[in-house]
Amino acid sequence: MPVTVKTFQAASEAASALSSDRAARYLGGGTLVMRDLNEGDVSIATVIRATDRTLQGIDAAGARIRIGAGVTFARVLAERDLAFLHPAARSIGGPAVRNMGTVGGNLFAPAPFGDFTVALLALDGIVSLQGGFGVRDMPIEEFLQSRDRQAGALAVAVSCIRPASADAFRYRKIARIRPKGGSVITLAAHLPQSGGRVTGARIALGSMAPTAIRAKAAERALEGRPFDAGAISAAAAAAAEGTAPTDNSLASAWYRREVVGVHLRRLLSGQES
Repeated sequence: MPVTVKTFQAASEAASALSSDRAARYLGGGTLVMRDLNEGDVSIATVIRATDRTLQGIDAAGARIRIGAGVTFARVLAERDLAFLHPAARSIGGPAVRNMGTVGGNLFAPAPFGDFTVALLALDGIVSLQGGFGVRDMPIEEFLQSRDRQAGALAVAVSCIRPASADAFRYRKIARIRPKGGSVITLAAHLPQSGGRVTGARIALGSMAPTAIRAKAAERALEGRPFDAGAISAAAAAAAEGTAPTDNSLASAWYRREVVGVHLRRLLSGQES
């Protein structure tokens, strides 16, 4: 079955075309769409592209960073202002994948991939979507819960909080093949503190459900407490609560549930994995 490629200058035109064609897929870096095409996915009849330069924009001037959906992970790694996101970007594949893969595409990557989205979820990420409805912003957590219903919408940008200090944000990917292997578990934690106590804790997990999820029980265990060994132990004990991992070639669901607390403890304690 032939595939039609349509290229638009404006993101709004690409979004309109995408929302009006159920057999269309948007092509950003191509690490997801081209794999599906090469594997014979006959549900894709149209590939849509956009050359709009706003999709490659980065605004790092304020407390909330805005990153265009077309920004590659190699570009993230080249930006000094995005240093807090470098560990997450560096954990995505090898150099070839980082040169092609985009921040927007990672939002749609199925487990055990989508590691960068785990970091964005911990950093109160917001997705800007464009489609037949116009433009709307949606928290990443809400977007992930309804991702399968967002097929006709074009992600044009994401934004996230800039951590107030270097140790307020922590990220770790547990993989059997580094850096380009799929995730056994991915963890990210944003732990702002006020008056010596954790306030607004956000912990995100990858490969512990069909999409990245927040470890809300672990967050509650930290909230309002001094960030000490007791709080860390309580968070680690609650890490698996509310998760729904699956078996795959990298690890079983049982194994993931057994070790997620161990890895969360190490992440929060600053220990090597």
